[in-house]
Amino acid sequence: MLHVETLTKLYAPGESGGGIRGVSFDVADGEFYTLLGPSGCGKTTTLRSIAGLEEPSSGRMTIADLVIFDSAKGTFVPANQRRLGMVFQSYAVWPHMSVFDNTAFPLRMLPGKRWGDADIRRRAMRTLETVGLAEFASRSAALLSGGQQQRLALARALVAEPSLLLLDEPLSNLDALLREQMRSELCRLQKEVGVTAVYVTHDQSEALALSDRIAVMHRGRISQIGTPSEIYRQPRNVFVATFVGRSNLLRGELLERNNGYARIATAVGLVVCAAPTAVAAVPVAALIRPEHVVLTAAAGPDGTAVNRFRGRVRQIAFLGEATEYVVQVGDVEILVRGMADQYDGSENVDVHFPPEKMLAIDDQT
Repeated sequence: MLHVETLTKLYAPGESGGGIRGVSFDVADGEFYTLLGPSGCGKTTTLRSIAGLEEPSSGRMTIADLVIFDSAKGTFVPANQRRLGMVFQSYAVWPHMSVFDNTAFPLRMLPGKRWGDADIRRRAMRTLETVGLAEFASRSAALLSGGQQQRLALARALVAEPSLLLLDEPLSNLDALLREQMRSELCRLQKEVGVTAVYVTHDQSEALALSDRIAVMHRGRISQIGTPSEIYRQPRNVFVATFVGRSNLLRGELLERNNGYARIATAVGLVVCAAPTAVAAVPVAALIRPEHVVLTAAAGPDGTAVNRFRGRVRQIAFLGEATEYVVQVGDVEILVRGMADQYDGSENVDVHFPPEKMLAIDDQT
């Protein structure tokens, strides 16, 4: 549905100048595709370039069979001719219009299309029914709550049945509980309508929960593309590992790699971990997520088992559904997340890193 090839848009020269550099990816028909990254990484510039709100300096983009941008041929299709729907971070709902008029507006203004009043009403009301706002059709948009305005912005983007739906951090202005509710609703609506969606966010939990695939962006480039499971469980480098989810990262020296496992000398000692063939010899780090660290009462001599180290509980945080411990192992603090609420603090424990849950990754971006 969407093909983006070596897209470049620079605001100033140099790595810190902002923009995007050689961004390439493909989005399949009906896919929910997320551009994830911190502020300034280029994700919104990429989205605005797809929408036609920014003109890239080079590259090529197609939506289905339509070439919307090609720097080599001088092609640039205006935003209003790309048959896209877009939901902005601020919703951009018109307060002087009713809910119905906000929704119907694209049908009245779309180039090359002329619907009668009956058709416009039918399509607008059907879309409002889909997002759960049909009963508010005659209400002023200014009287809607934040969650309802988000639904209205989504209805307005969907009413003309766009080939591609673009969403620029649409949930960021909602409170935590409503954001979680709308996240589930957005996922349901996208699958129900069947529209292809490109979603921009800096929220890792949103990206993991909503996406079919994720492109993690950093400094204007894509660091990794994969499913949510691949991004979380098999990060390609240190940036992806530390940005997506919480992690324990032990930098060290790769001593040996054999049969899919690696031996790495780290600050806490020698560790054995799973090693994809792509991992470089140097620099390297061993990654393990807090929920995969096993915490037990200290027993036997220190260091008698593979990946088992003696530590001391320094901090405890009860989170309701889980308990987090900060364990001091030598000069390194290890974050452990588990269900058991069994340690009081300031006591010796054994910290175990299961080799199959620990991953050797490139210590670079």
